[in-house]
This record gives sequence, C-alpha cells and structure tokens, in this order.
Amino acid sequence: MTESGTLPRAGRASVAALLVILTAGACSHAPTDSTNTPTSASGSGDSAGIAATPGQLTIHAPGINLAISNAVAHLDNSGSGDLTMAIRNGGDVPEHLAMVAAPDGDHGTLQGSDSDASGSLSTAGILLMPHSTTTFGGSGPDVALRQVHIATGTRLLPLTLQFGVAGLVHLQARVASH
Repeated sequence: MTESGTLPRAGRASVAALLVILTAGACSHAPTDSTNTPTSASGSGDSAGIAATPGQLTIHAPGINLAISNAVAHLDNSGSGDLTMAIRNGGDVPEHLAMVAAPDGDHGTLQGSDSDASGSLSTAGILLMPHSTTTFGGSGPDVALRQVHIATGTRLLPLTLQFGVAGLVHLQARVASH
C-alpha cells in the first residue's frame, strides 16, 4: 500500500465493478410491478423475453409496449459490423435504448441519427418516441459491433438490450455475412 491510498482506491473500484455486474445479473428479467407480470414476451414463457423467433421480440407489461423486428447482425470474419433492426415503441412514454451487450462482455457502440426526434442520441441512449418506429442502420441510428464472438456453426447472436423503462431484455439476432 502507498501513502496516497492507491491500493485501497483500486480495491473499492473493483468492488464497485463487481456490484454492477451482480446487479445487472439480478435485473435480467422483464420489468414487472408488485401485482402484474408481463402479459407477453413473444415466443416463450420466460419473463426475460427470449424470443422463439430469431430477430423478433415483443414486450408487453404495464406501461411498456415494445416490438423489435428484423434484428440482424451484419458481421465480417473478425466479428465486426452493425446491428440493424426496427424498434416500435407503442407505449405512451418515451423509451431509450441505453446499451447493447453481446457474449463475452462485448458491447455495441450506439450512434444516434441527426435529428431531435426518435433515433437521436442523448446521455440516456437512443431516443424511442411514443407511438413511433425507429429503424437502426442506413440513415437512422446505428449499433456498431466490434470483434463479437459467436459460437462456431451458429447463425444466431444472443444479445442483451438495456432500455430505460423496459429494463434488460434478451434477443437473438440473426447473423448475416458482411
């Protein structure tokens, strides 16, 4: 240990990082309130929302109405590329896509569109306005993936998406060569 307390400070940072990881794991289910459970998570009875149809997910819970469609990870041989998809916010409140995580701790880089409406990037993430559909890729917002690892022989990429209101949801994106 040094006089400046560098080691204890580093130890506190490690404990804080561990708490974040444990908290994220504990919050890996679709949101519910004390009296209601999600009314549907397309494709399975799992409250975490793992869709039976790759690239598709619907989340209905009190105050939440999200539909993700056509989720495709366009990857080159190194595992880098973009995630394209459409997200429909059918709810009455704005939602934000705050984070996209891939296997092995890889994270997508969120890039907003050049507008102040749906698709713009703020400190909360990509804005998803109520009663609108935001298309990721092309001229809309983007999720850049870098050196993502997928299992050999699979054409699916398991992703965890973090939303401001809906929380953490799990989605399997189809994989296409880039």
